[in-house]
Amino acid sequence: MAEHGFRDGAAAAGAVLALLAALGPAPAGAAPRNAATAAATGPAAGTGIAAAAGPGSAAVSGFVPGPCPGTAEPVAALATARCGFLEVPENRARPGGRTIRLAVAVIPATSAKPAQDPVVFMSGGPGGDTFDDIPFLVSSGLNRDRELIVMAQRGNLHSKPDLACPELDRFHAASVGLPSYAPRTQRLMLDAVTQCRDRLRADGVDLGAYNSTENAADFADLRTALGIEQWNVYGHSYGSNLAMTYLRLHPQGIRAVALDSFTPPQSVSLPFAWAGAREGLDYLYRACEAETRCKSRYPDLERTLNDQVRKLEARPLTLNVRPPQGGEPVKVVLDGGALLNVLVAKGIPFVDVPAAIDELARGRPERFARARAAGSVQAVGRTAHGLTHSVVCSEWVPGHSAPDVLEAGRRAFPGLPDAVLAQAPQLAFQDEVCRVWNVPDRTATQRVAPVGSVPTLFLNGTFDMKTGASWAQKTARTLPHSTAVQIPGIGHWAVPQSPCAQKVLASFLSRPTAPDTGCVAGLRWEPFTIAPR
Repeated sequence: MAEHGFRDGAAAAGAVLALLAALGPAPAGAAPRNAATAAATGPAAGTGIAAAAGPGSAAVSGFVPGPCPGTAEPVAALATARCGFLEVPENRARPGGRTIRLAVAVIPATSAKPAQDPVVFMSGGPGGDTFDDIPFLVSSGLNRDRELIVMAQRGNLHSKPDLACPELDRFHAASVGLPSYAPRTQRLMLDAVTQCRDRLRADGVDLGAYNSTENAADFADLRTALGIEQWNVYGHSYGSNLAMTYLRLHPQGIRAVALDSFTPPQSVSLPFAWAGAREGLDYLYRACEAETRCKSRYPDLERTLNDQVRKLEARPLTLNVRPPQGGEPVKVVLDGGALLNVLVAKGIPFVDVPAAIDELARGRPERFARARAAGSVQAVGRTAHGLTHSVVCSEWVPGHSAPDVLEAGRRAFPGLPDAVLAQAPQLAFQDEVCRVWNVPDRTATQRVAPVGSVPTLFLNGTFDMKTGASWAQKTARTLPHSTAVQIPGIGHWAVPQSPCAQKVLASFLSRPTAPDTGCVAGLRWEPFTIAPR
């Protein structure tokens, strides 16, 4: 897994042979499809052509039916889906410029009498494969009572152009055998970023057009092109940031918004990453303290981890370790930066974290080493690193200096080495990366607090070390019709991991102003592993 952005905590589904599902007639009970638009637009009626949403827009967008995209492993829900692509301007500020295509799937509800308002999903990353998420969405019940609509965001896998960077995937695979923040590691990463940038630009990609404003306008155009009067929005991680941007810029037709592992657009930045890591670890420390057996077996867990970060940053371990996915052993370097990145990325199951820290302190680094080795197996081309960098470099990095990141790290983890704290977890070398990527600063447009009266649900796991749960509560206080729920003991992307979170989300979609959150009371985390001494 590339160590960029606020990535999904759940395991990803893989890829597949093409499943063809032409867009057919809407099923009974589905939301109305463009009848009013068809009557009003003359020759384009019924084709899904609509004026592009967004200020100053003069171009048009349209939906074109077509086959569902092929995925690396079978996605059963695509067998009955209606698919196609949305064609939109690459840059709405440049009328007459080229258009791009975004893959879309409309997955039918399993209910015999589905609700009239579908739910549209906004995936995380930025740059995550949306179609890879479908099995998790379906198993979580997102299409039980209403249609589920997924669209690959601009630049993502299955959209055209696809802003994948195989150069970076290969770097990430090799980086497990390198010191986390050494000059050579930085140089190799910047070489990979430069190669990807040059290749995409040579293909005519306008890297500055891959941002949250354009992304939000794409979803507004999709609703119009499909003729949907009203829908619900569910976004996780970066998708929650995008959902808030969408709500702010295009509130028309939005019935309710659910935000999972909330990433606040007004606050997300490199310093923000340190606050999230600290908050998630604090919850985990307190949970261990609250368990008699964990507290007795692993006393002063925080001090033990901090000691190991300092020790390994001074004298890294080099091991040959077989990746958990199988295959030949690979070289792994464990240093202080690697320890924190493994924890933030949920490389070790939370129930095993205290045991892994204790074993490391006793000279048994295997759990951390295997978790680090997992990064040597990359799904080359699956993540759209180009979209990642375009969003991060225009919306997250500007406005904060390298000393700001270091100071945030010192506040979060006082006493740890500056060499570790100078790089935000999972976002190494971003100032240098962004000088290479060279896209316009969009912070004035993007870092805006959410507003509006649309019912909003925040769902967060308390052990989430990427987007701390407290940010959702802070933001919820500024929205008049919002509900904030914390699920104990789980991490990033709460709904696929928690039956209770699934019940809360289903209740919210049925009754947005009065969701049933009763299942949260009394929830506890899974007991921690107590390993032999």
